[in-house]
Amino acid sequence: MSSTVASTGPDTGPSESRARIRSRRRLSSGKVGDFVLRAIAALVMLYIFLPIFVIVLFSFNKPVGKFNYTWQGFTLENWADPFKYPALTEALQMSLLVAAVSTAIALVLGTLLAVALVRQRFRGSKGVEAFLVLPLTAPEVVLGASLLTLFLDLGWASGFTTIVIAHVAFQISFIALTVRARVRGFDWTLEDASLDLGAGPVRTFAKVTLPLIVPGIVAAAMLSFALSLDDFIITYFVSGSTVTYPLYVNAATKAAVPPQIDVLATVILVVSLALLALGTLYRRKRPV
Repeated sequence: MSSTVASTGPDTGPSESRARIRSRRRLSSGKVGDFVLRAIAALVMLYIFLPIFVIVLFSFNKPVGKFNYTWQGFTLENWADPFKYPALTEALQMSLLVAAVSTAIALVLGTLLAVALVRQRFRGSKGVEAFLVLPLTAPEVVLGASLLTLFLDLGWASGFTTIVIAHVAFQISFIALTVRARVRGFDWTLEDASLDLGAGPVRTFAKVTLPLIVPGIVAAAMLSFALSLDDFIITYFVSGSTVTYPLYVNAATKAAVPPQIDVLATVILVVSLALLALGTLYRRKRPV
């Protein structure tokens, strides 16, 4: 027995040592991989958020001249009078009004469309789903030019109404796809139970279906509102003499870029983050 132990002892030691070395190497390579992955993620986040940081920073700049392009010094004067330029304020108000109206219309139509595509089975539903993606894949230049051609053929004057119609045209797709993702996980037996208990279709939708898909609707509304507020290309084609915030900023780059543009942009950013935080807190505190 002693000879057996003696013969196996020398072989066991080196094999265990090699296993430990391989394990350490794996751990070391894993740490290096994690570090590289985190570094790349940090660089990507910096690339994404750097323009936003610049906007916030230059809202506190005191420029020399008409263009707020070079850092000259810190000041709070811009924030003390954010509505210094009436034309800029009116453009922002117009953008907010267009976004609110178009989002409200598109939210109703897109939500009903999403529910219909998931809940109902009808001939041509696959074709509807295919056409639903077209506004997302078509270039905005083509969509804007097509809508302008349509409005001219109908004899409609470009302005607030045509902007709202154009925004609804692409907002419906975003809303329908977002809400549909939420509706797909819906338990339709709850609707059947409500109907069996005597509730009508409208009451069932208002009391059962709608409350359960509200998170998807809210997310779709926020996305749609932001896209409308930010849109430039399609709005440029169908705006006529109406000036929205993106159109004003584009025109300002040729004449003057006051720091109030960055101030109002920062305010929009802060409000958006606040709404996002409130939505997150609501979902966390909401009972399952």
